[in-house]
Amino acid sequence: MKRIAIVTGASSGMGACFARQLAAEGKKEHDELWIVARRGDRLESLKNEIGSVPDSPAVVPLVLDIAGKAGAARLKEQLDKEKSGGDFRISVLVNNAGFGSYGEFASTDSGLEMDMVDLDCTSLTGITGFALPYMERGSRIINVASLASFLPLGNFAVYGACKAYVLSFTVALCAELKHKGIKVTALCPGPVSTEFANVASKGARKEVRHGLSAEKTVAHCLKKSRHGKLYAIMAFKWKFKAAASRFVGRYAGAWFTYKFCKRPCN
Repeated sequence: MKRIAIVTGASSGMGACFARQLAAEGKKEHDELWIVARRGDRLESLKNEIGSVPDSPAVVPLVLDIAGKAGAARLKEQLDKEKSGGDFRISVLVNNAGFGSYGEFASTDSGLEMDMVDLDCTSLTGITGFALPYMERGSRIINVASLASFLPLGNFAVYGACKAYVLSFTVALCAELKHKGIKVTALCPGPVSTEFANVASKGARKEVRHGLSAEKTVAHCLKKSRHGKLYAIMAFKWKFKAAASRFVGRYAGAWFTYKFCKRPCN
């Protein structure tokens, strides 16, 4: 039976890292690797890169806008089409697609904030639900949350709320699927060196400040996922902040970050 690994938001950053590292697991783990994003040129480049490595699974680029209910339905159409051609199983689902926006909520674009909820929450939820019928014992789900999921954040209000949803959903899903042998992991990184800051600030901040390696963050996450761990938090300082958040009031965390953690935005 064909085994398919799926990575959303695969055109750059951690998504591209997930694609490369899942491909490196070889055909013994995955027969096909579906890489999903809107930027077709980047997907083609990634496909060619992975395809040049011996024993890599077949790479299938899917140029899709997966945001919201309609976007999740587009990926479901691909799953339905695959089913019509024969049985298959999803070996790994990585819900990586998402974005954030910097700034005080009253000053941000409300339409953009709603788009964020559509992609970061609605799409992730729908894709997970559509994928589950094709998963079995040993399958894995990785949902990319954030260190921001542990406390409300001023100047980052909607993103923090979205990732809090992702974390809560992932923990509950892990409990529900444990008896089926499906492993569920929440990746909760702090700053990682990706395009995130450039997008979130609309170009005002080109690089993520103090960002750690995306490759190492993903490698750590995949290791935790294979071992069935619920949380993947690589750096000690990230683990410390996640643990310390239990002793900080939610309002206190939001007030402090609003006052002292300003983020630039054009």
